[in-house]
Amino acid sequence: MDKLKTLEQARNELSYRGESVTGWARKHGFNPESVKKVLGGKSKCLRGNAHRIAVSLGIKYGVIIES
Repeated sequence: MDKLKTLEQARNELSYRGESVTGWARKHGFNPESVKKVLGGKSKCLRGNAHRIAVSLGIKYGVIIES
């Protein structure tokens, strides 16, 4: 299992790749505002889209179940 990233590391990784939060969100099928809340630490990421976003960003261990 890979090491988890901090919120700062996840934001820096997007910046390093020259990718905006909105661009990353759209590419992965997420609402940009939801991604901004996760990266801003405003969401607990316990379930739903916030959980999927956190797992996709590598800031939380978990499984993404497609419905």
